[in-house]
Amino acid sequence: MKEHTGSNFDDFLEEEGILEEVSVKAHKRLLVLQLADIMQENNISKTSLAKKLQTSRSQLDRILDPNNSSITLDVLERVAYAVGKKLHIEFA
Repeated sequence: MKEHTGSNFDDFLEEEGILEEVSVKAHKRLLVLQLADIMQENNISKTSLAKKLQTSRSQLDRILDPNNSSITLDVLERVAYAVGKKLHIEFA
């Protein structure tokens, strides 16, 4: 079996100047998917989560939008607390 030659996909994205943008969107999408799983497992509706966060349903939809990466750590902490979880962030 031949070894893979050439660059990896991250190298390609970096050469194109979009590695950071793609990485941010991928992380946000992952958080949204995790939150959706937690909400489903615990029968938490968007309406009830919005109430716990003391915000509107439309604002919650913006938080849950995987394409909207302008979410603060404060908001992430509040969302985690509202669904009974802790936010864990690390550098890798």
